[in-house]
Amino acid sequence: MLDDRAKLLLKALVERYIADGQPVGSRTLSRATGIELSPATIRNVMSDLEVLGLIASPHTSAGRIPTARGYRLFVDTMLTTERGPLNAPSLAPDQPQKVIANAAHLLSDLSHFVGVVIAPRRTSVFRHIEFLRLSERRFLVIIVSPEGDVQNRVLFTETDYTQSQLIEASNYLNHHFAGMAIEQVREKLLAEVESLRSEIAVLMQTAVQVSSEALTQAQDDVVISGERNLLSVSDFSSDMGNLRRAFDLFEQKAQLVRLLDISAQAEGVRIYIGGESQIVPMEELSVVSAPYEVDGQVVGTLGVIGPTRMAYDRMIQIVDITSKLVSNALSHK
Repeated sequence: MLDDRAKLLLKALVERYIADGQPVGSRTLSRATGIELSPATIRNVMSDLEVLGLIASPHTSAGRIPTARGYRLFVDTMLTTERGPLNAPSLAPDQPQKVIANAAHLLSDLSHFVGVVIAPRRTSVFRHIEFLRLSERRFLVIIVSPEGDVQNRVLFTETDYTQSQLIEASNYLNHHFAGMAIEQVREKLLAEVESLRSEIAVLMQTAVQVSSEALTQAQDDVVISGERNLLSVSDFSSDMGNLRRAFDLFEQKAQLVRLLDISAQAEGVRIYIGGESQIVPMEELSVVSAPYEVDGQVVGTLGVIGPTRMAYDRMIQIVDITSKLVSNALSHK
């Protein structure tokens, strides 16, 4: 447990380092806190904080900087969000992919770091399906989702079909199964296969399989915007190894999906500092994330990824507001 004096000095050190990016010395701390403490007293407290692993000295003669553990204590117990209102543009209701892409750009633009959004989990439901004959035994399947997204897949079959047969198959699927999950359609088709002409039944079963793949793979799981912003962050630009590892992380989107999936299980804004998430194992990176909803149901997560030296109060504001904007844009389509 830290006493009030140690907390005050740690808070001042973290805030000063976030603002300036320079190691903080005892003289700077004395001015920042405005309390009458001798340089020797401040140095003793700094030494204690260093022993606790809350701050570190990057060079023998320099001041101190916060560690990931120091940032965590600061965020959990000392952070105040007293900034003025955030002037964030609204997100217009649109196709889900466009809302998600715009949200990632907005997060990046407001934070000047990297914006990340996990797209809503797509249900394998179709609103409309249509077949178009391209050539012998080669057809285009056009699938429209309930959200209005259109996916096309080329289908190769052993049997050739006339356009009138294709129209018959699409009419049957649309009349009997529109709005159902693909899995339900597959089961019902198997049950009804005896009552359908065999060649049409085979076509529809093949189309249902293709539709399932198209609807579940229609968009990337993660949309990332603003990776290049890290090039201008001194914490990374001075260390190409850190920068390369950060870019490798963005290439391996599965790690981000796992991290943000965890965030979706909690309400409000979550903060992962340094390597503590185990999923983003980089001491130099922090993630501020929040879930977003559609019609009151959590469907995805978004966040900002940047250096551990970030203005956490502002990032919390940015992420919180953007999650609300996305929720409104997707719920009021």
